[in-house]
Amino acid sequence: MSSVPKTYLTPEQYLEIERKAECKSEYFQGEMFAMAGASPAHIGVVFNTILAIGPQLRSRSCRGFSSDMRVHIPATGLYTYPDVIAVCGKPQFRDGQPDSLLNPTLIVEVLSPSTEAYDRGRKFEHYRSLDSLREYLLISSERVSTDLFTRQPDGRWLLSSADRLDASIELQTIGGTLALADLYADIGFDSPPTPL
Repeated sequence: MSSVPKTYLTPEQYLEIERKAECKSEYFQGEMFAMAGASPAHIGVVFNTILAIGPQLRSRSCRGFSSDMRVHIPATGLYTYPDVIAVCGKPQFRDGQPDSLLNPTLIVEVLSPSTEAYDRGRKFEHYRSLDSLREYLLISSERVSTDLFTRQPDGRWLLSSADRLDASIELQTIGGTLALADLYADIGFDSPPTPL
């Protein structure tokens, strides 16, 4: 019995395919991974987050991006699509094309059951290698729950959590505040939301 050898793509081959593709795929260590669809609650939380962050960015030298902006992490080689991104200062892109961001300041991931472990674990390891990254916000799509990781001057990451609709999150990177009531506005959970 013979096995077919696996073919690996270079980053350049991946980008050539991805730039022409109709659907998004992440890339790591020579392999492309198609991204699955999201639940209505996930989509709603992403939309609400963009609505809440957007106006706060306008008064700063920061710019926001949706999940259509790819982030490249040179230290590990990962190409990925965070749910929401903010860049404070001038955006930097890989190979001069404005589609693979190199210097996010804030990354927001909305958690789904299938991605939560990865977003909290290995993906966060990738993100931490970005010198530009100052805050990493995780928002649950199944219950009222947020975790904000903020890089400290000594390189450690400080965790702040909130799990009540009357709570808010302070984002130092954009000098703004996100109210959980805004993030979860009109979100219909499949079952009653419960804190952790």
